[in-house]
Amino acid sequence: MQNLNDILKQHILQAVQELYNVSLENVELQQTKKEFVGDVTLVVFSLLRHIKGNPVQIGEQIGTYLKEKVGSLVTDFNVIKGFLNLVIADTYYLNFLTEIKDNPQFGLATPNSKEAILVEYSSPNTNKPLHLGHIRNNLLGYSVAEILKAAGHKVYKTQIINDRGIHICKSMVAWQRFGNGETPENTGLKGDKLVGNYYVAFDKAYKEEIQELIAQGKSKEEAEKQAPIFVAAQEMLRQWEAGDPEVMKLWKQMNGWVYDGFAVTYKNLAVDFDSYYYESNTYLLGKDIVEQGLQKGVFFKKEDGSVWCDLTADGLDEKLVLRADGTSVYITQDMGTAIQRVKDYPDVKGMVYTVGNEQDYHFKVLFLILKKLGYDWASHLYHLSYGMVDLPSGKMKSREGTVVDADDLIAEMEQTAKVISQELGKLDGYTEAQKEDLYHTIGLGALKYYILKVDPKKRILFDPKESIDFQGNTGPFIQYTYARIQSILRKYAETNNSKEVTVIQPDTLQEKEKNLLKSITLFPSIVQDAADNYSPAVIANYVYDLVKDFNSFYQNVSILGEEDTNKRYFRVTMSKKIGEIIAESFKMLGIQVPERM
Repeated sequence: MQNLNDILKQHILQAVQELYNVSLENVELQQTKKEFVGDVTLVVFSLLRHIKGNPVQIGEQIGTYLKEKVGSLVTDFNVIKGFLNLVIADTYYLNFLTEIKDNPQFGLATPNSKEAILVEYSSPNTNKPLHLGHIRNNLLGYSVAEILKAAGHKVYKTQIINDRGIHICKSMVAWQRFGNGETPENTGLKGDKLVGNYYVAFDKAYKEEIQELIAQGKSKEEAEKQAPIFVAAQEMLRQWEAGDPEVMKLWKQMNGWVYDGFAVTYKNLAVDFDSYYYESNTYLLGKDIVEQGLQKGVFFKKEDGSVWCDLTADGLDEKLVLRADGTSVYITQDMGTAIQRVKDYPDVKGMVYTVGNEQDYHFKVLFLILKKLGYDWASHLYHLSYGMVDLPSGKMKSREGTVVDADDLIAEMEQTAKVISQELGKLDGYTEAQKEDLYHTIGLGALKYYILKVDPKKRILFDPKESIDFQGNTGPFIQYTYARIQSILRKYAETNNSKEVTVIQPDTLQEKEKNLLKSITLFPSIVQDAADNYSPAVIANYVYDLVKDFNSFYQNVSILGEEDTNKRYFRVTMSKKIGEIIAESFKMLGIQVPERM
């Protein structure tokens, strides 16, 4: 069925042509605000560039034209200042529901009908477990990938693992010194937690050594450089780069522990990846690109032999791309990795990088350099920048061991869901296994929804207790509404008989019914809007509004108790479709919906 706005635009363009002899290509339509009568609003102000006159008068003339010419679609109108509010016929919405009611793909584009996009997220260091900040990163990246899929794109999910460098060597040195042969097997600790403990142990020992050296008369700066444990970490990095067999063996062993730990966390978070890149394989990439860039005149060499890109004409600084000693910097590696990915996935036409907003400048520079180097796909790169996640207790620091561990947070969310569910006492007839499944679904749904409902660019203060409330703008509130709809459908199926109607034909629509149908018609455009803006918040806030309207309808309008079989069938059918939209929306957010709660 053709989109309502597209139908209206055609009629309005025709009206403008006939009334004012003006040919327009487009007009601005929006949803009528709830405080006004109407369903769709034409912004008359935007026409004044082409049509001279009073906006109220122009609105009246176009409204009259539509009511006379297409009265079967536009039944009434009103003009408020420069806004023409159009009342759409009930029949349009009823016909719309009839057309989509049996289409499980409603709102979703044809799979793989649009260009391939690679989405990078997670990208952790192998010296510590995943924490609350990583959770926001993973949830955003995974959800954006799912939204892009729903909008028709072919999507590859990937990550780059920061598995080399001085910070990795710090954990290795600390384990050598203080580990006494500890392993995940003999301690019962997850591998990432075990390695993370030694990253904290390194920092503690490093600080103690600095204090000792300062007490011996060294300056703070000297002490930081000369502390024996830090010197050992630097030496280990040199040995790693030289391929020392013993160092490589320890590196592989400890990284292996971390990967096993990460795999458990990803499974608990219900996120996945199609491929993995490792910095140990990519950190030398990009040097050949620098040579090409010099030949093209994109880069220039300074007297000391270092290579730079001058971005001052673009309002940025000069950017170092190769040090004087020939070693690469992060931007060099990132250039090389981007180019490598396009070689690995030749159909990829764009990439999304899910990285915190402290890297905004880095990605501005990276994307600009790749464009200057002449890569056509560089104009389809997007930095999915996001703000930090704070807790009521304050900031987190990995080195000091004050981070909120991802696994611990998931477990805490499940426990909170358990306590609240038991207090509500609605789990009669559930087995213990079913209860545990439900606690996980509710707890994880609460965590994901609380984080994803916020615009990615905004900072979040995460409150676990608030996120799991069964009232308000929360995951559990929406999950509960979905379960309520499934209960209605089960009861209807039990009482339905073969003589029941199967055609939607109520004589009139109540206001609450019409509002719900209007929301349903918006779903395809919401999916596209969320994809265009790389924003799960668009989906989350849409589904919350839909659920709020449904609950208001449920409390004020009888569904199964309605005696008129036409109305009963219509209300059940509409409820079923809303349930399907909730499930699809939550799937895009990576959240499960329970059949019963």
